Amino acid sequence: MHRRLILEEPVSRAAIWSRRLALFSLTVVVLAVLIFRFGTPSFARLAPVAGAYLLVLLALLLSIVAFARIWQDGHRGVGIAAQAFVLCLLLLLPVGYLGLRMATLPFVDDVSTDIAEPPAFGRSSAVLAGRGGLVPPDPAPERRAAQRRGYPRALPIVLEEPADAAFALARKTAEALGWRVLEALPPGGRSGTGRIDAVATSRITGLVEDITIRIRPRADGARIDLRSASRLRGFDFGANARRIADFDEEIRLLLEGR
Repeated sequence: MHRRLILEEPVSRAAIWSRRLALFSLTVVVLAVLIFRFGTPSFARLAPVAGAYLLVLLALLLSIVAFARIWQDGHRGVGIAAQAFVLCLLLLLPVGYLGLRMATLPFVDDVSTDIAEPPAFGRSSAVLAGRGGLVPPDPAPERRAAQRRGYPRALPIVLEEPADAAFALARKTAEALGWRVLEALPPGGRSGTGRIDAVATSRITGLVEDITIRIRPRADGARIDLRSASRLRGFDFGANARRIADFDEEIRLLLEGR
């Protein structure tokens, strides 16, 4: 009685190492994002994230090499290489999304509903303490022009409410959105203008935006202007315009719920 000896093709080493590197890259990316999330946001803290994604690209390249080797040599390991390839693509999806936003959104980090006369940030001791001593600088005129082109719907909110009622509504809206109010000065004085300074923090990335809200009386009610500025200067990925849109939507909902 003779036994047939069946020799199986070896598993591609490139496939094995591509999966190992992809899993290692996943761990490094998670750790790098956590370091950025729970630290003080800065471009320096993005360096570990960039380094982690270099590993992702290397793992992706290695999985492609594994596919080529398997095709040429007939080795096993297509499933292993496919796992590495898919994992790398999933890790690269957020980068692709951010790249798309950078290509389609205006290059701004400070958005205001009043471009001609943006609301000024408070400089009291309480406000400066809440912002860590920072005062957002005024953007250059070309950045305001870019905002006008990119976010034409970032407009003032005009209410048929007296200034005091508009102020109370604005503060309630800020608190409903989870913003941390640093100082709230009701309308009064010679100009009758009120101001609310607040800080908003992203739950996912931990990025911080400084917000100031100006309430001015009008003959037929009140006008509310907002200004939102990112502490990570340069590009805000649309975060500030989204804060203003969220405020506008929330204040409308509060008015409807009365």
